Amino acid sequence: MAGDEVLHVGGRDGITGERIDRWIVDGMFVSEPVSGALTVADDGWLLPGLVDAHNHVGIAPGLGVTVEQARAYAYADVAAGTTLIREVGSPLDTHPLDADPRCPQFIRSGRHIARPKRYLRDYGVDLDDPDELAAEVARQARAGDGWVKIVGDWIDRDAGDLAPLWTRAQLDAAVAAAHDAGAKITAHVFGFDALPDLIGAGFDCLEHGTGLTPDLIDDMVGRGIALVPTMIQIENFPGIADGADRFPAYQATMRALYDRAGAVMAAAREAGVAIYAGTDAGGFIGHGRIVDEIEALVGLGMPVVDALAAASTAARRWLGAGVFDAGDRADVLILDADPREDLSTLRRPREIICGGVPVSG
Repeated sequence: MAGDEVLHVGGRDGITGERIDRWIVDGMFVSEPVSGALTVADDGWLLPGLVDAHNHVGIAPGLGVTVEQARAYAYADVAAGTTLIREVGSPLDTHPLDADPRCPQFIRSGRHIARPKRYLRDYGVDLDDPDELAAEVARQARAGDGWVKIVGDWIDRDAGDLAPLWTRAQLDAAVAAAHDAGAKITAHVFGFDALPDLIGAGFDCLEHGTGLTPDLIDDMVGRGIALVPTMIQIENFPGIADGADRFPAYQATMRALYDRAGAVMAAAREAGVAIYAGTDAGGFIGHGRIVDEIEALVGLGMPVVDALAAASTAARRWLGAGVFDAGDRADVLILDADPREDLSTLRRPREIICGGVPVSG
């Protein structure tokens, strides 16, 4: 099947169970029948292409990722059903991948914004003057696709433990700069101390969030702040601690964060925090693991249908992307079984259609 053919997909909606039929013309969904369309499926279960809301195709161990390497990572994500990636920080400009019809749709955050020796070397922009944060946020907003990412905390080698990178005043200015530029702003945050100011400043999202407490969770709900917990990345915390013998306080913090993470994320879910699926692929996590993250969300007690939505319909609406409406980009998984009853069917899709192009089956 070629990408320029008119296609028809039909079956049951994997979230609602209702019958759904769509036609695909020039990579977009059409709701009315199109004469001569080739039927790809008429009896399957349909999900919008999955969303990985925390992914870095431009990052790998050792840095130096080329566009072609990033393309291979993107292909691995698509092969696992991910057709929309929020790329939350990359030293590589991945915009050239937009012209590849076999790549997912990208929503980018520009480069990470950090301070010297307070994040992974050469991954992001290091600001010597932290009062330049707002100006850099505005620059990265122009480089991205509606999002900006800062590093909210990281190990402070002098303190020997996780510590915030920015003052509340600097964070307030950063949020204002992002919103003035029409962008949303998110923050990497593992520990405890950075969270009150990030939440108080009105960030739109938090990445990881393992240091959350009940009062901060309630504040997130009240402010409508989303959370991408990256559960499969949290599994690396003990190994990170094991490799940090020079910093015993940091080791203890990372182990404590790991021990409490499941309960913290379950409490956030129960309180009503909007949670979305993200793998943190790139670096420690390999690409193509979105189903692992969905299963981890179910492991927190999230109902299966909610976990599916966190990686599909709900995440797409949060990011302003299409689902199954006329004019939406045609991203769809065709499954042989009801994913609400059998999550494992996500691991063996009958077909993945990415931007109107069938890429498997």
